[in-house]
Amino acid sequence: MFKGNVLVVDDEQNILKMIELALNSLGFQTEVFGDPSLALKRAQEKYFDIAFIDLKMQPIDGLQVLAQLKRISKETTIVLMTAHGTIETAVEAIKKGAYDYLTKPFSYQEFTHIAERVYEHHFLIKEVKGLRAQYEDDIFPNTIATKNFQMRDIIKTAKEIAESDIPILIEGESGTGKELLARFIHENSRRNEYPFMAINCAAIPENLFESELFGHVKGSFTGAIKDRTGRLELADQGTVFLDEVAEIPKPMQVKLLRFLQSMEFERVGESITRKINVRIISATNREIDKELTRGDLRDDFYYRISGVRFKIPPLNQRKDDVSILAEYFFNKYSPGKNYTISAEAMKYLLDYDWPGNVREFENIIKRLIVFSKDGIVKPEYLPVEFIDEKPKQYSNIIPKLEEMEKQHIIEVLRLTSNPREAAKILGISETTLWRKRKLYNL
Repeated sequence: MFKGNVLVVDDEQNILKMIELALNSLGFQTEVFGDPSLALKRAQEKYFDIAFIDLKMQPIDGLQVLAQLKRISKETTIVLMTAHGTIETAVEAIKKGAYDYLTKPFSYQEFTHIAERVYEHHFLIKEVKGLRAQYEDDIFPNTIATKNFQMRDIIKTAKEIAESDIPILIEGESGTGKELLARFIHENSRRNEYPFMAINCAAIPENLFESELFGHVKGSFTGAIKDRTGRLELADQGTVFLDEVAEIPKPMQVKLLRFLQSMEFERVGESITRKINVRIISATNREIDKELTRGDLRDDFYYRISGVRFKIPPLNQRKDDVSILAEYFFNKYSPGKNYTISAEAMKYLLDYDWPGNVREFENIIKRLIVFSKDGIVKPEYLPVEFIDEKPKQYSNIIPKLEEMEKQHIIEVLRLTSNPREAAKILGISETTLWRKRKLYNL
């Protein structure tokens, strides 16, 4: 069985022959050199798992070979050999990166035993590094810290589709990391050298929506004192992130739909058609199916923005992420310092409902960094709501808004003779009433 490549450097031919025979019998592919310069040249051409290097050689001694070989190949495990062993030399060799120090003379059996031990060490280190690299790739890919299986599936799929231009819709409560996922997709796409334009649709007044997205020309409306480039145009060749997309007014959904179909638009007050190329990623904290039923989100617009849908679970459904998020944010805001969360404090963190999700968690970690001067996180450093259960109990007494709406519709339907009359009393269209009845199974 092939175990790996081994480099041997020694100016004594009988030692080289004995070591070569021993290593070949163990399953290694061995290359031996009496000239250290030739050995270093060969190391630049080929990777060696393990190297046995004599200390006393000319024109370069073993410590110099060790230093140069470490620069060429950091992963190579190196053992120094010498008949002139001293504690001082051994310490210096270990400091410079040698794994072990072998004193001559040694027998064939002694060397094979040592070589097996070095092999076990080398490949154990290699395996650990491989697992750590896989762990870091899975758990901290571009700053998305998670070990939750649902989140890992989302990240895996997001990475797979990042290179395409398919439109994406990300659903999830506020603070779950929708924009973080959108940025992750952008950074893993071929558009990553171009802008990532985040647009908070909920923060734009309805009368300024078209101007904000498409731009305007001077004099097109009161206050338009100069030409303005829209945010979509500013993101040309990049990615546009439409946050809170369900807040876009329905008339604007129609105009955006036309843009999404052709990537063409006109600035407000201008008849020149402009064309750009952007990738659209949308997000919302609302339940899309309910928005469609209520008629607040146009079906055709929804189908255009939802080529792929992701639904990010809230933090209270991924409690397995609490410890890893804590580690991530402690390292982010207080690098180089170790923090230990006491068992009691961790219990409070795990029991808490996290209504603000990861955003709230991040702020709590900032607070804990301030209070935990000694690096120990204690329960008394947490806000009072973590220990007081009354808010959680109180919230269970109050009915949800949807339940109140359902009961109100039931009562109006009971008191009226037909759906048209009921819709009039409720102040909604018959179509909307039909959708709500379907939603609530009335």
